Order: sequence, then C-alpha cells, then structure tokens
Amino acid sequence: FQKISQHVRELLGIEEPHFNRSIALPYRDNMGLFLERKSRTGKKADALTFSQFIQKAGLEPYTTVPPLQGSQTRVEVDAL
Repeated sequence: FQKISQHVRELLGIEEPHFNRSIALPYRDNMGLFLERKSRTGKKADALTFSQFIQKAGLEPYTTVPPLQGSQTRVEVDAL
C-alpha cells in the first residue's frame, strides 16, 4: 500500500505527511490538507468540497507550496 500511496501523492503533486515535521518548514499545501480531511469516512467528509474546506479552515484559496522532492522532504536534526 505504501508504494501505491506514494505514486498517488506524486500524481497529485502533494507531499507525504510527516508527523515529526518541523514547524520551521513552510505550510503544507491546501490540497494535501483537504485530502487528509476527505480520507475520513462519513456523511460530513463525503459532502465536504475543496472550497468549503478552504473557507472553514481560513486558508488562502490559491496558496500552495510546491511539493518537496527527494532528499528535501526529510529534515535532518543537525540542520535545525
């Protein structure tokens, strides 16, 4: 499943969610955040649209951060 998820993220142009992500890094992209919310099941998640998510989350509609590539996705502790 990990390889499938990785390929889907590459196709959508979103970065892998890291739970130990440094707060010094730029904000994650809106689409990645939206897809995380949509991954849950239920009527609310099914009915949620991207524009509703942006509005409810208070995000800028066109703000995106380009996905980090390869070794740039991991931040070494020494670099901080």
